[in-house]
Amino acid sequence: MDIKVLGAGCANCNKLEQMVIDVLRELNEEANVSHVKDLREILSYNVMRTPALVVNNQVKLSGVVPSKDKLRDIITSELKKRG
Repeated sequence: MDIKVLGAGCANCNKLEQMVIDVLRELNEEANVSHVKDLREILSYNVMRTPALVVNNQVKLSGVVPSKDKLRDIITSELKKRG
């Protein structure tokens, strides 16, 4: 699984990145997690508000830091898709 946090490094962007890492650890799962700070790359996802969460090249959230439960649901749903 490929997870990207899009954002220029604001506090909420960093918080979302840490939440992703924490949820993966709690689920005992691994993923390629990256924090994209390049504006051109962020805009390539048609994201106008950060932080944004991209999972397997699909924008799942934009402009909000979700609750940990919501984030866990998103990640779990993607894990189920891979079988």
